[in-house]
Amino acid sequence: MELTPKLVRTAHLKEFKQTGRKFSCLTSYDHMTAGIFDEAGIDVILVGDSAADNSLGYSSTLPVTVDEMISFGRAVSTAVKRSLVVIDMPFGSYETGAADALANAIKMMKTSGAAAVKLEGGERSGAQIAAIVEAGIPVMGHVGFTPQSVNALGGFKVQGRGEGAEQLIADAKAVEAAGAFAVVLEMVPAEIAAQVTREISIPTIGIGAGPDTDGQILVWTDFAGLSAQKPRKFVKRYANIRETLLESARQYAAEVSNGEFPTQDHSFEN
Repeated sequence: MELTPKLVRTAHLKEFKQTGRKFSCLTSYDHMTAGIFDEAGIDVILVGDSAADNSLGYSSTLPVTVDEMISFGRAVSTAVKRSLVVIDMPFGSYETGAADALANAIKMMKTSGAAAVKLEGGERSGAQIAAIVEAGIPVMGHVGFTPQSVNALGGFKVQGRGEGAEQLIADAKAVEAAGAFAVVLEMVPAEIAAQVTREISIPTIGIGAGPDTDGQILVWTDFAGLSAQKPRKFVKRYANIRETLLESARQYAAEVSNGEFPTQDHSFEN
């Protein structure tokens, strides 16, 4: 199997793990950024429910709906030629049981254009993952800090420390046993993430989980510096788009106000 495939599929991620090739993941919620990330060679693009607070202005990921996620998924999938597109199942779309999880997964796959779904939870989500996988839909798991459970977890807290390590490892193994093709490890100690990566056969994707996971993912607005908020410890900003846009918008407003724009160069002749 190619290590730089023309079209990334779920099986390639397992091949990457087996050969030691680290792979990259970013979120995207729109056609333009998805096309840029795809062209850049990002291996996995996640249509994340982080669109809730990054694009829709919600205070958390909890309010975003299946239909809203499908709209984001369509925008992303129509732009992508190579990357593996995975779409988040939002809060409330799978917690009520395997039957509801399967029905919503089928709807999202039929209408979003994504190649796989992602859902949160380890042991508690095993039945849902198994039902979706049995129906022929690839599933990415997500353990450690799970944003949809932020209220139950008492805020944005590192998971898997101390006695919590045993449960974290059990959750990752439950996701693997249920048939998921990969699992996100969010905000967990690097040593525990490394242990999980060694002990399970499916690829691990870290976000705030240290350098030893098989892949890494960041929320694109964090990685590109679009947010005005101070980035979390695990985020590296590769650009400062917010400052660039802010300065450009200020310059535009000033030039319009003082009559510098548009000039003759930007006007049509009779």
